[in-house]
Amino acid sequence: MTKAQGFANVWDAIEEGPEGAATMTMRSDVMIAISTQVRGWNTTQARAARRLGITQPRLNDLLHGKINKFSLDTLLTLATRAGLKVKIDVLSAA
Repeated sequence: MTKAQGFANVWDAIEEGPEGAATMTMRSDVMIAISTQVRGWNTTQARAARRLGITQPRLNDLLHGKINKFSLDTLLTLATRAGLKVKIDVLSAA
């Protein structure tokens, strides 16, 4: 891609290929949803972490957007534990 070419999102700009960008986009979307849900609980990180079945430092990593510490599988599990329903739409790229 050339410098003047636009990108759909930041992951398209920094990932090496469309596969990596798609995975990172999904991971970041799920991470944001979990963070929003957890912050809405208005509780301590320790209590929220127990509710999710993880440690408080792990939850802190999630809330601070440390995306490289979480696989998509882990994030999907945490989303379910947070009371979120995850739906993946698969569309033709053409």
